[in-house]
Amino acid sequence: MPWIEPVTLSNDYCTLEPLQRRHHHALIVATQNGDVWKTQHTLVPAPQNMSKEIDRRLALQTNGLMIPFVVIHNQTQQIAGMTTYCQIDSVNKRLDIGFTWYAKSHQRTPLNTQCKLLLLNHAFEKLDCIAVGFRVDFLNQVSRRAVERLGAKFEGLIRNYAVMPDGNIRDMCLYSILPYEWPRVKAHLSGLLSNSEGSQSRLLLHKNQ
Repeated sequence: MPWIEPVTLSNDYCTLEPLQRRHHHALIVATQNGDVWKTQHTLVPAPQNMSKEIDRRLALQTNGLMIPFVVIHNQTQQIAGMTTYCQIDSVNKRLDIGFTWYAKSHQRTPLNTQCKLLLLNHAFEKLDCIAVGFRVDFLNQVSRRAVERLGAKFEGLIRNYAVMPDGNIRDMCLYSILPYEWPRVKAHLSGLLSNSEGSQSRLLLHKNQ
């Protein structure tokens, strides 16, 4: 049996479902929510390129290098974005979490934390990963803060890592979480989500008063 295979991951808030070509239209709708494909420093496929991006991710899955997911918001049952296990090293049981984007209406919500909790839990507690990494554009301050907020440790900077579609050359920041760090990170993420749920409950109570 392969070390890693497509799998559905779910909690009360969201579901990560293996990417399929039938998700094409819903993913286009998600990118048009805030035109997130125009965001700098983030590789979000433009609507006209979505089919090509789905094929690219599925080809990498076939070659054992990526497990791509669509992110479904359970309350609305709408696709909110995409994420992946990538840079998969089955021999050493290492992988990255990346190629992630969300529709504008789902940014700055608990969605990213919920997704990362699902992915990290599966990676460490089911796949027995020896490390989970994150690679973030040096100029993408929002994503860097988000990864640091998860509890990942900065490992270093790779200069001139890749050429972007617009011709600019990106530097890449490397972060990681190791198995002995996972219990602390898990408790931290669970605490963030509990605080978020409490804040939302207080807001609803205030609105109803």
